[in-house]
Amino acid sequence: MLNASKPVAGGLATAAVALAGLSVPASASPTPADGAARAAAPRIAWKPCPKKDPVEKGMLKGLECGTLRVPLDYSRPRGEQITLALTRARHTARRFQGVVFLNRGGPGAHGRDLPRLFKYALPKDIAAGYDWIGYDPRGVGASRPALVCDPKYQNPGRPKADVVPGNAAQERAWIRRARAYAADCKAKYGRILPHMGTRAWVRDMDAIRAALRQKQINYFGYSYGTYLGAAYATAYPGRVRRMVLDSVVRPSGVWYQSNLDQNVAFEERIQAYFGWIARNHATYRLGTTRTAVAAAYYRARASLKAKPINGRIGPSELDDVFLADGYGDHSWPAHARALSAYVVKKDSRSLAKAWTPPNWLELNNYTVYNAVQCRDARWPADWSDWHRDHWLLYRLGYRFETWGNAWYNAPCAFWGAAGGPRPEVHGRRAGMPPILLVHGTEDAATPYPGALETHHLFPSSRLIVQAGGGNHGVALGGDACIDRAVLAYLRDGRLPADRFGPDLSCPAGPGPKPDQAKKAGQAARVGAGPVLLPSDRLG
Repeated sequence: MLNASKPVAGGLATAAVALAGLSVPASASPTPADGAARAAAPRIAWKPCPKKDPVEKGMLKGLECGTLRVPLDYSRPRGEQITLALTRARHTARRFQGVVFLNRGGPGAHGRDLPRLFKYALPKDIAAGYDWIGYDPRGVGASRPALVCDPKYQNPGRPKADVVPGNAAQERAWIRRARAYAADCKAKYGRILPHMGTRAWVRDMDAIRAALRQKQINYFGYSYGTYLGAAYATAYPGRVRRMVLDSVVRPSGVWYQSNLDQNVAFEERIQAYFGWIARNHATYRLGTTRTAVAAAYYRARASLKAKPINGRIGPSELDDVFLADGYGDHSWPAHARALSAYVVKKDSRSLAKAWTPPNWLELNNYTVYNAVQCRDARWPADWSDWHRDHWLLYRLGYRFETWGNAWYNAPCAFWGAAGGPRPEVHGRRAGMPPILLVHGTEDAATPYPGALETHHLFPSSRLIVQAGGGNHGVALGGDACIDRAVLAYLRDGRLPADRFGPDLSCPAGPGPKPDQAKKAGQAARVGAGPVLLPSDRLG
């Protein structure tokens, strides 16, 4: 459950460059023919973004907007075309360092607001040196067509059924809902679903590169964006200049196993949060041990099941709220206060404000999340496999995330387009530049083994870890040690010295204070704050 901007379902961003075939080419280093392809590619007509963009509201101020037509099916370059929506913040420095493609993750997260956020957060010399490129990937946001399937699966108009099935009949009911969601997607977008997935998104990125008349790109991706970036670098190693991958997906786990891994990691992270609440018992009065705080949480959950707040917020919605606390500690004080008010003072107002139903962009995000993940790899088609794996984890004590994650991904068991094979991800081809990997060792959404595996797959890469850090999205989040290394790489390509294991280890900070929410400083606007919205389920 990687998705960076979605609410929890119930519980992880034309160029007639016309290279044939849907599959990513085995080798794609620049050749003389590539220059001809760039010259023949369509150009993007940039113009000032509208003041009142219907998707991004006021977040495109000062940016340029444009669109690019690309083939729905790259094996038929002159066939049906779709539209990608893009934004640009232009360089202002004399020394131009090229374009930076930005991706916040998902898969399915929107991205046209990112250039403004990066320009705001970065030192002026770095911000001025690049053209910052944001875009909504195919199917997302302002790109067309934008996909939204059965909204009742996430927003039924009443409390969602408890994600933890109380009996076989309740589990079958959830299966029927997931099957209906997948069927609605196939009915609406049957011709599009076979052409979603990371392979197609890699081709779209290269189409944008060609349309921008660039031999190489720079890239900055969070979460799922790390997998997309790694797949692009594998396919086109000679077309990458610099690449930062933050909160790194484990390529060999894509995607079913990665979600099972998340269930373990989220339990550990939520228990760490309960421990933090216990250490601040004087403030929250929920217990002096993590066991006592966990008991208070599950009492609140049972109470909401018996009597939802405003007839709308039940146990699954409570899980939705607290899932954010597995992604980052920015919300820990506010959510602990809300839980305390509900449990200790019998005051539900703060919890009522903490949960909001998914908006259109979040419903769109969830649809594309499925459309990419279900297409990327093969998923178990026999529900008995899902039943066995999820009940095993739940009974082993991994309660918090397991069944919510199961139903979030369950449409992939019934999806209307076959999954796989997975895109290649490795750094063994000639021309591969040294890429920079950034990761917190306690990250729950993309567990740390993903960074270690990717570091091994890309021998020239450098790995920076935040030791003890549990926030999803670390770079440009306010950690001076991490940010200093990332900025040096962006400024002049400087990398940490190559060492055995992590190449640079930075200790995590002390975490939030109990009396106030962590202030979102300038840099935090790009890290795990508003840019990485708190629901990046693995994809």
